[in-house]
Amino acid sequence: MFRGATSLNLDAKGRLAVPAKHRDALLSQCAGHLVLTAHPHRCLLLYPQPAWEPIQAKMMALSSFDRQSSSLQRLLVGFAEDIDMDSAGRLLVSPVLREFAGLEKQAMLVGQGSHFELWNMDAWRAQLDQVMAADEMVLPAELEGFSL
Repeated sequence: MFRGATSLNLDAKGRLAVPAKHRDALLSQCAGHLVLTAHPHRCLLLYPQPAWEPIQAKMMALSSFDRQSSSLQRLLVGFAEDIDMDSAGRLLVSPVLREFAGLEKQAMLVGQGSHFELWNMDAWRAQLDQVMAADEMVLPAELEGFSL
């Protein structure tokens, strides 16, 4: 289970160091074999490869004639890249994916349970500000009656 938010720096080659608290889990779950792809919110999604495979299968089972389905297929599967964590626990983010998410020097790695989101720092702050500025958060029907 991946949780927590960590501020990271990308080096000049576009590499980022996976926080130590997640390295061992990634090595045991997938031997450091990961999938990095684009998300419609202009962040990146980072999945252990075994967790990604059923998602890709579901996406590819959708009709390519449906405009919304094919758009999601292009984004999620079309941008998907197999990447490996190196011996120093770093990941190389390709120039294409760095450009898509606007990643430069600073980024936020945010645990989402089965995977991570990787955000441009300014975009992360902006979406947090947007959530916090909402007078009333509208919960999906599935969470009706949910309490913390």
